[in-house]
Amino acid sequence: MDREPGWSVRLKLTLSYAGFLMLAGALLLAAVWVFLLRYVPDRAMLYVPDGDAISGVFPVRSVLLRTFAPRAAVVMAILLVFGLVGGWLLAGRMLAPLTRITDATRLAATGSLAHRIELKGREDEFRELADAFDGMLGRLEAHVAEQRRFAANASHELRTPLAITQTLLEVARNDRNRDVDELVESLYAVNTRAIELTEALLVLSRADQRSFTRDRVDLSLIAEEATETLLPLAEERGLTIETSGELTPTIGSHALLLQLTTNLVHNAIVHNLREHGTVWVTTSLHSTTVALTVENAGRPLGAQLLSTLLEPFHRGSERIRTGHAGVGLGLAIVKSITQAHDGTLTLTPRPTGGLRVTVHLPAAPAPSREAVPVKP
Repeated sequence: MDREPGWSVRLKLTLSYAGFLMLAGALLLAAVWVFLLRYVPDRAMLYVPDGDAISGVFPVRSVLLRTFAPRAAVVMAILLVFGLVGGWLLAGRMLAPLTRITDATRLAATGSLAHRIELKGREDEFRELADAFDGMLGRLEAHVAEQRRFAANASHELRTPLAITQTLLEVARNDRNRDVDELVESLYAVNTRAIELTEALLVLSRADQRSFTRDRVDLSLIAEEATETLLPLAEERGLTIETSGELTPTIGSHALLLQLTTNLVHNAIVHNLREHGTVWVTTSLHSTTVALTVENAGRPLGAQLLSTLLEPFHRGSERIRTGHAGVGLGLAIVKSITQAHDGTLTLTPRPTGGLRVTVHLPAAPAPSREAVPVKP
């Protein structure tokens, strides 16, 4: 943004300090002059010490004014110089932290996010601003690193089906006797995976941008809808799904919260015991939040693996793998949707094996009830 050149803040503060000092000096001199006028007469008689003769009448106030005015002007000049020099030095000292913050901001504008201001000293407004700026730089650096890592992973994941498709087409072109049905089936599977990945990326982007309409929804009903949809998959694998809970009203997007719940239940089904496994889906209402908890049986999970499950394209190599392992964005989408709804996501290993995932969302305020007139 182009702006007209103006005075620096240091110069403005210097002039303010000097002006205030001049005003204080002028008021002080005025007070002294008023005091002198009160106790000094307008004229006075001069008596000879050795006699009673009057030697003359002198205008005392006019003499005092001629004596006081030049000295007052000298005092004001000294105050002006002292105010300008002292104000300039004092303003520079006070604005030194702001200069460091400005330099750090300009450096961050060039793309360098690794530096920090780290302003020393006791807490004040400048240090509070510097600490807030350092915190913002840290979050921005982590976000940029995460976005770069996500972009690299997404590019790799999207490139894989395209490379497989190209390989299949080249083989078919070179081998005219290849079974067409087999080729079509392979291309269909690869294309389906590419579509799933693209749709997952779109959902993730929509959640990150928070570009959705918020309505009053019941998380318990969404959980029932998700479990009913995935019940055939659970029965196919010999698993049982147990649902329980109470009404859990919240504010958010029904589509995104359904996607969140579906991802959690699907994840619990896929990464479960091979036989006789169980998935527990529970909703609960608290004072200010509602909670959705999805648990599954399975192998014990290590702390190192647990810390990486929320990363995009991480599929948990130590967990039970099946043909429905997904594209590696399930829990990453859950995390983004939870954050977009101002909630918290907690992953906890179950003592007997498996994973417990809990999503806490803000509870919806109680609907206002209009007064109903009572009939006599």
